[in-house]
Amino acid sequence: MPAEMRAVIAGLQALRGIRKVSAATIVAEVGPLTRFSRPKQLMGYSGMVSSEDSTGSSVRRGAITKTGNAHLRRIVGEAAWAYQHRPAMSPLLKKRQEGLSEEIKEIAWKAQHRLCSRYRRLLAKGKIRQKVATAIGRELLGFIWAIGTQVEKEQRSTKDRSHAA
Repeated sequence: MPAEMRAVIAGLQALRGIRKVSAATIVAEVGPLTRFSRPKQLMGYSGMVSSEDSTGSSVRRGAITKTGNAHLRRIVGEAAWAYQHRPAMSPLLKKRQEGLSEEIKEIAWKAQHRLCSRYRRLLAKGKIRQKVATAIGRELLGFIWAIGTQVEKEQRSTKDRSHAA
């Protein structure tokens, strides 16, 4: 496995709910995350975006489209359940974050706060738990994109510095 892929797998493990197998699956299913210029494109690729029925000025949003990568959708959906718990740094998560840049750790910590509060807010509105997990999964893809592109950017700058030396 190329060093770039190993680095992205290690970076994704900074997120709660994503360990080695999940991270490797995401990287294998998606490939280089920089091929998506925005997180919304990755969300669309996964099929975790709402369907739309529009006529004239009326816009009706429905269930997720499910037209994307089913394996990616399932892995991210399972990882989303971890955000029902309050933000915390478990010893295992700290160990997985060893050796990662501060930027990546910061993105992962921001993900914990944002996704947990969104999970609780949607539940408080009376939403169904499974739909809440799907919404959290869709947003988790944005954080996966952010970490993946950050790792790939760090890899490029390291490679550029080694070529310049």
